[in-house]
Amino acid sequence: MASTPVSPGHRRKILRVIFISLLLDLISFTFILPLFPRLLEFYRSREAADASPHSLLNRILLGLNAYKQSFSRTISDRYDVVLLGGALGSLFSMLQAIASPFIGSLSDRYGRRTALLWSMAGNIASVALWLAATDFRTFLASRVVGGLSEGNVQLATAMAADISNAEQRAATMAMVGACFSIAFTFGPALGAALATVQTVAANPFATAAGVSLLLILIETLYLYLYLPETLPSYRMSQPADVSVSTSTTRAKATSRTNSYLLLNTTHFIFILFFSGMEFSLPFMTYDLFAYTSSQTGKLLGFMGLLASILQGGVTRRLNPLLAIQIGVTACAASLFLLGRLTTEAGLWIAAGLLAITTSTVVTGLNTLSSLEAAEAERGGKLGNHRSWGQAGRALGPLLFCSLYWWAGREAAYGIGAAGMLGVSGLVFGALKAPPITSESQ
Repeated sequence: MASTPVSPGHRRKILRVIFISLLLDLISFTFILPLFPRLLEFYRSREAADASPHSLLNRILLGLNAYKQSFSRTISDRYDVVLLGGALGSLFSMLQAIASPFIGSLSDRYGRRTALLWSMAGNIASVALWLAATDFRTFLASRVVGGLSEGNVQLATAMAADISNAEQRAATMAMVGACFSIAFTFGPALGAALATVQTVAANPFATAAGVSLLLILIETLYLYLYLPETLPSYRMSQPADVSVSTSTTRAKATSRTNSYLLLNTTHFIFILFFSGMEFSLPFMTYDLFAYTSSQTGKLLGFMGLLASILQGGVTRRLNPLLAIQIGVTACAASLFLLGRLTTEAGLWIAAGLLAITTSTVVTGLNTLSSLEAAEAERGGKLGNHRSWGQAGRALGPLLFCSLYWWAGREAAYGIGAAGMLGVSGLVFGALKAPPITSESQ
């Protein structure tokens, strides 16, 4: 659906604010990712010494160990903390799946700027809890608050759509995607480096948490000072017309190129398989090549850097449907290769294919979803779209890693490749390019 026209100069200003703020947000968010094993080891050793065996963390670990022992294959104790980190990641994603539609709908009603600033308040509280977390309960609370309040990505996507017409949409969404790739290339390394600097004895990760909090505070102040409202002015000044506008939008739904159910289902199934593979990759590199955390970090850094280059130079110029088709094909090929590789060269080729996937599929799906949404419903529809993806991200690691341990690497990645071929069937056989993007490309 078309967006209300925005002057080129005003659009560039808003895009600059979106890019800088989202980059700050994602770099802050990625600080914690490489620290999860050490964080959880710290809390486990602390509770083993100071707390009863019935503490929250010990009860969770007992449950995870019971789950681990249900498999016929022996799983090393080395993975206890990794399992816990995966469970926390799934919890965060599931909370995002619950919160995203509400955040999007609130932004349709009260404005993107208002919704984003409230989301930032929740982010500040989340990181502040991490900074103060000398016990596992406080740390868990920080993840819960963060999962329920994080709305920056979906609101950045909605704002980018608000100020972009159909011809500009793919390039704008690629800019949002590039923020992810840049942040995931440099953020984890910065977080790991900051964790080596100890400033608070009771919380050895306080330096990383403190810098993360500083970035969030800077981002919030920057948004407060420089972000204008992108929701069209008639939506803000004439709330009585909401029902009319919404009913008009719904009337147009019959002429949509792609239904929301198709787009959301494709997003869910893709993320289900992709996130499972993504989470299992460190296990596989350790089992097959005895990779250290540093070596795995270099591999992931390579993927992030290549993805950011592709998004900035290639994806932004592609028809969004073509970008999705390229990405799911590359992902299916990579999963097939990961199940059969025996050399490090093959691993790096597979990583290159995954970088292509990272730079194309979600960006393309976000573009198609935004093109189907009218101004009156854009925040809510994009929130629902993100919710389906986050539900896939909550389930994917648990299902894929269970399959990996139960049936082995070849079977797990083989089933993953078959699943991605199923996604390819949807992408090539059911999804269609909206007429405007077909013509403009």
